[in-house]
Amino acid sequence: MPYVRRNAGGRIVALLESPELGNDEFLPGTHPELREFFAQADEFTGLDASFIRVMEDLIDVLIEKGVLRLTDLPPEAQRKLLARKDMRRRLNGALDLLGDRDVI
Repeated sequence: MPYVRRNAGGRIVALLESPELGNDEFLPGTHPELREFFAQADEFTGLDASFIRVMEDLIDVLIEKGVLRLTDLPPEAQRKLLARKDMRRRLNGALDLLGDRDVI
């Protein structure tokens, strides 16, 4: 790995474990185009994480206003949402260095 698949403009759009018909170009892992591909993927992942947080907040607002009930969501969506809320609650607790004490 990695063999690459390119779009019509010549940009890498996918990495392949093995060559496929019409996509048999192999690039070493240190190739600059692969670094650029991974940098773009990392940027997109960061945007996804931010968007997920926006969606969580939107769901919270809809529930608070009575427009949506948590049980309106499919069971898998409920499970994922509650798991993320629990993780965020635990992380915030771990990062709360001062607790409820007054700050001077």
